[in-house]
Amino acid sequence: MAAAKTQPIIIKRKGGHGGHHGGAWKVAYADFVTAMMALFIVLWLMNTSKPIQEAISGYFKDPAGTGKLMGLKTLPQPAKEVTKESLDKVKSELEKAIRQVANFDKLKSQIQLTVTPEGLRIELLETKNGTFFDSGKPDPNGNGRELLMTIAEELGKAPNKISVEGHTDSQPFSGGANYTNWELSVDRANASRRIMQQHGLRSDQVAQVRGFADQQPRNAKDPSDPANRRITILVQYLEQKVPEGPETAITPPGTPAPEKKP
Repeated sequence: MAAAKTQPIIIKRKGGHGGHHGGAWKVAYADFVTAMMALFIVLWLMNTSKPIQEAISGYFKDPAGTGKLMGLKTLPQPAKEVTKESLDKVKSELEKAIRQVANFDKLKSQIQLTVTPEGLRIELLETKNGTFFDSGKPDPNGNGRELLMTIAEELGKAPNKISVEGHTDSQPFSGGANYTNWELSVDRANASRRIMQQHGLRSDQVAQVRGFADQQPRNAKDPSDPANRRITILVQYLEQKVPEGPETAITPPGTPAPEKKP
């Protein structure tokens, strides 16, 4: 019997490519993407407000919310919405006290009290015939001193911080090159601060003393208007403490909703 013919074995190879690499590169790529995501989250957290940082930190320290640093925390509300009513009361009490000042009838048009988005703004405005400072002098005259003392007695009863600002008109100060309207506006604001702290303001109540020279005129159309010479006392809104409540709570993903009490 004739021997069977041997069947040839044909091996086909694909040219131009290496062997199979496996899936290790996918794991490495996934680790890289995860690390980048973590980096961006850290960078975002570093630029968020302090209440948000505390709330998120509190959640990871105490996810169940049983401790003091709970994951649920309410952001501060705009303080002006909470304290506007109290500033209106301060304004009302100030108006009553100022009416008792000597020469009030002559000075009433020079005293402006306004509740603004910044707080209660008290402006002592000068006129051609009615002044609170003698020309070129940093210390208040009799009218200015009495008025500042009355204001201080009332503001000292309030918990609010205050700022004191000095302003001048555009007339150049003639005291020499080393003393200008800048120095005069600062010195008048500081002299007003000293009088008020001696007659009612608490030692820690003044937050700022600033001088603006003629850079913020009350009457911009007439920079030389005497009304631009003024002392401004700003009673600032209170900083509201962080309340507890559901309206603006920061709730991390996956946190179950609180049960409603019957």
